[in-house]
Amino acid sequence: MAAKWAPDSWTAAEARQLPDYPDAAALDAATDQLGSYPPLVFAGEARNLTADLARVAGGEAFLLQGGDCAESFAEFHPNNIRDTFRVILQMAVVLTYASKLPVVKVGRMAGQFAKPRSAPTETIDGVELPSYRGDNVNDIAFTPEARTPDPQRMLRAYAQSAATLNLLRAFAQGGYANLHQVHSWTHDFMGRSPWAKKYAETADRIGDALEFMGACGINAESVPQLSQTQFYTSHEALLLRYEQALTRQDSLTGDWYDTSAHFLWIGDRTRFEGSAHVEFLRGIGNPIGIKCGPSLEPDALLRMLDTLNPARVPGRMTLITRYGHDKIEAGLPRLVRAVLREGHPVVWSCDPMHGNVVKAANGYKTRPFDRILAEVRGFFAVHRAEGSIAGGIHAEMTGQNVTECTGGAVAVTEQSLADRYHTHCDPRLNASQSLELAFLLAEMLNREMAERKKAAA
Repeated sequence: MAAKWAPDSWTAAEARQLPDYPDAAALDAATDQLGSYPPLVFAGEARNLTADLARVAGGEAFLLQGGDCAESFAEFHPNNIRDTFRVILQMAVVLTYASKLPVVKVGRMAGQFAKPRSAPTETIDGVELPSYRGDNVNDIAFTPEARTPDPQRMLRAYAQSAATLNLLRAFAQGGYANLHQVHSWTHDFMGRSPWAKKYAETADRIGDALEFMGACGINAESVPQLSQTQFYTSHEALLLRYEQALTRQDSLTGDWYDTSAHFLWIGDRTRFEGSAHVEFLRGIGNPIGIKCGPSLEPDALLRMLDTLNPARVPGRMTLITRYGHDKIEAGLPRLVRAVLREGHPVVWSCDPMHGNVVKAANGYKTRPFDRILAEVRGFFAVHRAEGSIAGGIHAEMTGQNVTECTGGAVAVTEQSLADRYHTHCDPRLNASQSLELAFLLAEMLNREMAERKKAAA
């Protein structure tokens, strides 16, 4: 029998990657205030996402999860939210058109502020200060004042998340996601990309299909799915005082939900047995994810799944694999075989970003597009060989025209990284690279669906 759970039961477990706040009273005051605020999302929405992810686990849908590596206060602007939302819409349209599968859209948005760090401090020119842990903890500026963890930042993160969610809901339900607008989702700066031309051709075919359907009496008035979409939010559940403050008991079911986002995940550095983060996540009703990399052994994963999903609820667990292009085909099969053997219902999603970071000659951290694509191909190859379902993609990306990841059809070179390198943490795919990835992913998914049909015949 599992020990009784409460929103604060994690405090008795080992907690890593949490900031050291110098003023405990100020921290308590900030989290008490957060605890009095309205929820950002609702339990029913989280349950809907669990149901959608159950379809992904069964091969009846595909998961597209993407957005910022780390949201920032400085880049908070409605245009940035809109541009990332619309590139996710473009990617979803491309994937749906190719595979004929519905795409479950989950943004790394409206809460993705906190970041784990490899060391608690960093030293520059002989000065040692606390590491930057994300805008809801401290500031990226390298000064003692900026790097001191400030609990008031959690309140600002809540306000920014609420405003972001409000705009995302308006876009998703208010007409911006209307399929008749499919052409207008293209960013102006993508005109040079060959993939923008291919997207325009796809949009033309969708437009023709919509005109035919309209002539048959099927339109946005009769079928609301043509004019709106469901869009969910997610982030890493890292800053546990923030997550605890936003955890509420659902009045309908009596279950506990973390209302800071629809979907929460646990990272590579906080996934260990006995972890405070695992203890927190096991008690919430939200669908949750686990980052799975080379350090994760199959038996440890199975114990983690038994802890986090003892009832084996379909759609509850998403396993987000992050190996690196040169390790995935050797490392992933062991996990897949173990999960299949034990019969756990999971969504397998590929994070091709975190295992492919390199440092350019000019000192910039980057991710080569060809390595990202190679890991995605390896992911599909493993699942095809093992008889499991390649269910999703998890990408760090932005709708902005940044130069942070090298390669792609509109080639970003190491020399051009400095042109528009804006990330607060890790390099992101820009809009052109994201769309290119979607088309290449669509080809793989199309082949996958053809193989499934052949096997079922």
